[in-house]
Amino acid sequence: MRRIGMEIGFATALAAVAIASAQAAETRAVPYWASIAAGDALMRSGPGRNFPAIWRYRRADLPVKVLQVHETWRKVREQDGTEGWMAAALLSAERTAVAVGEIRPIRAAPDLSARIIWKVAPGVIGKIKRCARGWCAFDVGGRVGYIATAHIWGAEPDETIG
Repeated sequence: MRRIGMEIGFATALAAVAIASAQAAETRAVPYWASIAAGDALMRSGPGRNFPAIWRYRRADLPVKVLQVHETWRKVREQDGTEGWMAAALLSAERTAVAVGEIRPIRAAPDLSARIIWKVAPGVIGKIKRCARGWCAFDVGGRVGYIATAHIWGAEPDETIG
C-alpha cells in the first residue's frame, strides 16, 4: 500500500512540475521559439480539441515560433509559414533549429574562416544552446559545431542565447 502512495505522490509531483512549466511559458513574451516535444503532435485550426486538426507532426524537436498564448494552447508558426494551434503540453522550451537552403558547413568556431568539420543537409535538426553575432552552436546527435544563423530556421539573425 505504501508503494502505491509513493507512486501517486510521484505522479502528483510530476503533474505539478508540468503545470508550473506551462504557467512559466505563459509569462514569456511572444513571439518566442519552442520545439515540438512529442513524436506525434496535432496542429489545430483553433485553440481547443474541438477544432479540426490541420496538420499532424510525426517528428519531435521541430522548431516552432510561438505567436500567441491562449490558456493551455499556443498559436505557432512552423518553417514553411503554416500557422495553427498546439496544446502547450506538446511543446518544449528546448531550442532547436533546422538547416535550410542547401548543404551547409558546420565550422569548428563561429567564424567564416574556421575549419569546416562537417556538413548538414537541409532538414537536419539540431539543438542550440548558444548563439551570438550571427552564429549558433549546433548539436546534432552529440556532434557540435557552429552554423551561421542565416543557414537555420529557429533563431533570429541577431539573437543571443546562453
